Amino acid sequence: MKKTLIFAGLMLPALSFAQLTDSTKRLVHLKGALNFRDIGGYQTKDGKSVKWNKVFRSASINKLTDGDMDTLRAKQIYTVVDLRGTKEAADAPDRLLEGTDYTLSPAGSDALPNNQQMMALLKNGNFLEDFYGKSGIKYFGERYKPVFQKLLALDDKKAMLYHCTGGRDRTGMATALFLYILGVPEKKIEQDFTASNVYLEPMMGKNYGPMAQATGMTAEEIKAKMDLRPELLHIFFDTIKAQYGSVESFMEKEMGIGSKEIKILKSKYTI
Repeated sequence: MKKTLIFAGLMLPALSFAQLTDSTKRLVHLKGALNFRDIGGYQTKDGKSVKWNKVFRSASINKLTDGDMDTLRAKQIYTVVDLRGTKEAADAPDRLLEGTDYTLSPAGSDALPNNQQMMALLKNGNFLEDFYGKSGIKYFGERYKPVFQKLLALDDKKAMLYHCTGGRDRTGMATALFLYILGVPEKKIEQDFTASNVYLEPMMGKNYGPMAQATGMTAEEIKAKMDLRPELLHIFFDTIKAQYGSVESFMEKEMGIGSKEIKILKSKYTI
């Protein structure tokens, strides 16, 4: 796995490759889940570091093996926020440790396009740009409020996971917000975000051919439209700032995360 990730990283811009250099520590190797990562270790602007082994992000966890469950148990992951839609979650229920505090936060996800609609959007529109911006903003507060409320309340001896199906878009936005308020520089946030392109290659790569056939596009064109890019995060943050004035104002108004709560989160998750 390490060699595969490093080789793939050589084919990416330096932005993503920089994040992949610590993949042996950051990536949690599970048989039943992709893109399962520790978001610790990033340096903040004030010279601190995000704590390891406290907050994890992932793709679907419905196929975790018994060995994977032992890994979750060792890491004390007993709080899970599921960012998928109601039907997504029902069709592929999370496999959880006994006693897990589980929260489904489906805001906006039940309105996602079906496969046929997605093919049309890929061919004729800018689905991801809209999802990260004008079409998505009405859901951001409701979707991510449970993530931050659980982070505030998390037992200091336990860890937390949030995820969606691929662990890249909805999960990526949650991670970007969290790292932002902890004071992680923008470039590092973008590195964490775009690294999903490599970690999800086993899943995404096999879909490009069928998607190309369905749309009449080439696999390369599909990949270019589906790959995560820093520009998507720029759209995400710029849309929030345009409507609320600042990211901090958005978080306080929509999620109850004001200056007091941000101070608590920094205390809990940086060292």
